[in-house]
Amino acid sequence: MLVEHFWWGAAFLINVPIAVAALVLTLVYVPDHAGNKDKKWDFTGSVQIMIAMVTLIYAIKEFARRDGSPTFATIGAVIGVVALIIFIRRQLRSSNPLLDLSLFKISPFTTGFITALVGLFGQLGIQYIVTQRLQLVEGFGPLQAGLITLSIPVAALIAGPLVGKMLYRYDVIRIKSFSLLLAALGTMVYLFQFDSSIPGQILGLALLGAGLGAGMTAASHSIMSYAPPEKAGMTASIEEMAYELGGASGIAIIGSISGLVYTLAMKIPAGIQVPANVKDSLDEALLVAEGLPVQASEALKEAGRTAFDESFFAILVWVTVFFAVTSLVIGLVGARSKQRETRV
Repeated sequence: MLVEHFWWGAAFLINVPIAVAALVLTLVYVPDHAGNKDKKWDFTGSVQIMIAMVTLIYAIKEFARRDGSPTFATIGAVIGVVALIIFIRRQLRSSNPLLDLSLFKISPFTTGFITALVGLFGQLGIQYIVTQRLQLVEGFGPLQAGLITLSIPVAALIAGPLVGKMLYRYDVIRIKSFSLLLAALGTMVYLFQFDSSIPGQILGLALLGAGLGAGMTAASHSIMSYAPPEKAGMTASIEEMAYELGGASGIAIIGSISGLVYTLAMKIPAGIQVPANVKDSLDEALLVAEGLPVQASEALKEAGRTAFDESFFAILVWVTVFFAVTSLVIGLVGARSKQRETRV
């Protein structure tokens, strides 16, 4: 609704009252705990991981750009990998690590981190391109598109508490595996319905949201419950890192791959002279089409929408497989964990 009547940045303002309310409630209800003065903040490690994440995401986006520089992308990738290796080596050797990597030896903790990372990666990435398609291809306004994609968080809101009641009755790793499998099913349903009826699209998005909501609940439980109590602050930071890294990389990677496939699939109709930027994105093509004669305009719009749908289809297939494979991996980790417990 904000985007419908104001500029796009107004959408972020809705978070301000929520953040203020959260801050006030935290100060009132959350107990105050004294910090450990003996532990020092690893500033060097923070800089290393920041450099690694920024340069790796830059490399991905630069590789995917139509006129991107392979040289700069390669340099960025090399710097990112080197910074990440240095960061990991530093954490393994440090007596007071920024991130205690030994926590990842705990199977429920590791699968929780993976579920949170993959879940947010898929959710924000899919929401990003679905919202684009609903507006640029289907012709819906921001409010209508928002109401359709609202099915994802609503389903997650319902599934989360329901799964919360199952966490102490069933194996938590299996719950995470099943949750991602449900997300894969939802993405697959949407894959076959995105060019069909709105109820079919909502069904697919709702199944996706239910799977991710269930997975996030189980992931949060695993991360916070299976780590030592004295490392609660660190584990909370790791959980938040999984969410932030997953969300940011999801938008960056899925958006970049979508743009790359669109560029490769976009065929400019014969006889139409247009700038090269129409192959960058569908919105660029639609803007250029507004200044063309009617017949040429409609031909360019159709070519752009066809290319967008090709990239959209490819992304949905890839994300579906990604969810399914991750679900399988988590299930195998859970099975091996059970075998080790049985031997002991």
